[in-house]
Amino acid sequence: MVTSVDSDVLKALSDPLRMQIVRLLAREALCTTHLVEETGARQTNLSNHLKALRDAGLVDTEPCGRFTYYSLRPEAVEALAGELAKLAATAREAAGRKRSC
Repeated sequence: MVTSVDSDVLKALSDPLRMQIVRLLAREALCTTHLVEETGARQTNLSNHLKALRDAGLVDTEPCGRFTYYSLRPEAVEALAGELAKLAATAREAAGRKRSC
């Protein structure tokens, strides 16, 4: 069963720009300036999306001078993947099973 924490993660990943950010951060840690260049989004918009990803536990931050670098937390993605794999296994086991009305 997907928990409320996982629901927050799913909600965070449901936005196309956030998914683009996650894909970029999977390759390397980036600062907001890099993300503006890569996505074409405005810095304020990116900051709001990065906050949502941080709040969902998907992204870590690392201050570096006047910049902040963002990186994807692989363990958070793995935890979600594990929950989805369990859900798929349960559905596979239940295939053809149904309650009578």
